[in-house]
Amino acid sequence: MSKKSRSYSAGLMLLGAVYFMTASASSHLREMYQQQKSALVEDRNESEIAILPNSKGHYMRPVDTVPEEFAKLLIAKEDNYFYLHPGINIGSIARSLAQYPFMGYFPGSSTLTQQVVKNILGNENKRTLGNKIKEILYAVSLELHSTKEEILVMYANTAYFGNQAQGIAEAARVYFNLPPESLGSAEYAAILAHVSKPGRYPTVETYQRAHKNMFELAAYSRMCTKPCRLTIDNDLTEKLRGILQFTMADTSFVSAQNAAIVVIRMGTGEEHNQLLALVGSPYPHTARQGYQINMATEPRPIGSTAKPFIYAKAFEKGARPYTKVDDREYKFKIGTGFELYPRNYDGAYRGIVTLHEALANSLNAPSVKVLEYAGLDNFYAFLETDLGFKPLRPLPSYELGIALGVLEMDLLTLAHYFTIFPNNGILKPIDIGTSVSITPPMSLPISDNKVVLNPAFTELVTFILSDHIARIDQFGAASSLNLSASNYAVKTGTSHDYHDSWTVGYTPDFLVGVWLGNSDNKPMYKLSGQMGAGKIWRDGMEVLLHSKYNSGKPFELTRVQAYPTENTIEYGLAGDNFEQARDLLLQQELIAEPHDGDMFEFETRMAIPLASTNGQQASWYINSAPLGEGSRISWKPAKPGVYRIEARTNEKNQHIHVSVNQIIE
Repeated sequence: MSKKSRSYSAGLMLLGAVYFMTASASSHLREMYQQQKSALVEDRNESEIAILPNSKGHYMRPVDTVPEEFAKLLIAKEDNYFYLHPGINIGSIARSLAQYPFMGYFPGSSTLTQQVVKNILGNENKRTLGNKIKEILYAVSLELHSTKEEILVMYANTAYFGNQAQGIAEAARVYFNLPPESLGSAEYAAILAHVSKPGRYPTVETYQRAHKNMFELAAYSRMCTKPCRLTIDNDLTEKLRGILQFTMADTSFVSAQNAAIVVIRMGTGEEHNQLLALVGSPYPHTARQGYQINMATEPRPIGSTAKPFIYAKAFEKGARPYTKVDDREYKFKIGTGFELYPRNYDGAYRGIVTLHEALANSLNAPSVKVLEYAGLDNFYAFLETDLGFKPLRPLPSYELGIALGVLEMDLLTLAHYFTIFPNNGILKPIDIGTSVSITPPMSLPISDNKVVLNPAFTELVTFILSDHIARIDQFGAASSLNLSASNYAVKTGTSHDYHDSWTVGYTPDFLVGVWLGNSDNKPMYKLSGQMGAGKIWRDGMEVLLHSKYNSGKPFELTRVQAYPTENTIEYGLAGDNFEQARDLLLQQELIAEPHDGDMFEFETRMAIPLASTNGQQASWYINSAPLGEGSRISWKPAKPGVYRIEARTNEKNQHIHVSVNQIIE
């Protein structure tokens, strides 16, 4: 081989080596470039929910092309020879080298390509000799393996324009609330003015307007380290927020400042549930009245929304919707040391009612008896072990007060637990993205579907809560709980002194839960579950009923069986011992008056009435001595003391203790 040929071959080898070395450098630079893109969080319909900061703490949504006018102004301002040089300007480099001994750093890059390299490497403020050499090598590499148009796009996406806006797309949103292609020469020039002095032109108000991300989803959006799509329906969410705003603007809602809505789509078969909407505030970007608190995840006393779970556990133990219970005054001892005398919402007692009537009308006294029958320890285990509930306080501190709504829970957790009714006793994880589940604040995490109740018992609850005729006694015929459809179940709740108003309802397809109240715990003015949260719930349900999420299918209540009686039709399960289950709770009580532990002031010729439940004929005994027979008799204590009162029938007996005290003045 001739010397000329050897030189030619060596030259080719050198060029090949340079090409492959620069290819590697260019590829590495592109990988770093891709990592600077912010993760965009989209809803299920590909609508943007949020943009997350990149590793620099900036927001960068990439463009694929650069607007022609922007490119023209950029080149005129930053690099007139952009289309002529190979990535570096020899004259500018020579001047920089000459100035370095006197200035101690290198002046700004002389080409757009070098600026792209600095932006990607993060060397904007590190103008050392080593960094300068590295930038030159990367700039040449980028030029050898990219078109000029590609380099312009990379610049447009990496340049920093202040206010955490990286790239022209984000800058256009921040400063003009428009996409970049909608801007003109004046707007492009204004944006380019931020390149050399990005902190000189603060536009915080505009920036905040452009970044109104859905604050309720902030914690869940951070799970997205790359572009991801959530199950959330953004349009639905904003419609529901609009319902909150519109309803709460009514003068009848003036005592309520805060509200929240949760919508969950039921998973079919082995599918998980999906979170469709999470609204924690009517005005999340207003810094007053607790509007920046996500009330969908704040624990509050849940009122009567606890009752469906109580009745389900009673059905599991043997009670049925036709089981009778006495709606009367009871006295219960609770963990606080005080006596509890539960009264119904309207203050009236109804005598003997069925559990169907009691739950449909949310009667309080019967519900306490039902919880007592189901068993407190049994119910505690259901909440903590089966549902995975994490209470604010030890459950025994609530005791029978749970039936009256003193238990605290946040709306998202409560809505999650309510899904066991439309899901036939299965507690399913709530997906918020592809294979990504959320854990409500007061729940233990679950990864798979979990059977927590026999579907027969959840069907009984759904059957009652979907009986719109049965609840007329308490809620009236013209109720805010009435919808344009019939295939729905609903339960309301009101905490003590109107501090909290709740409504949770569902169809076979979706569940809507609403809370209304005040973040500072101020009571509302007579806004019950029906009158307060119920109105918001009704409007939200109507939106869902007229959406693609509603299939219109009825509840599958195949396990519910009718039992015709002389006067009506009662409902239970196939194979019930109807007679035994009907009187199950009545058989437990014999003494209606007085209450165990009652105290009386001793007076001469005083008479204490003794009464049996349901007018049962009983034999009465005082300290084991016969007193008399009948359903209602009087007893005249001879002196102060503690007395044992006993009532007996052929089937059962019951005793209590009362105190007759001498008052010493």
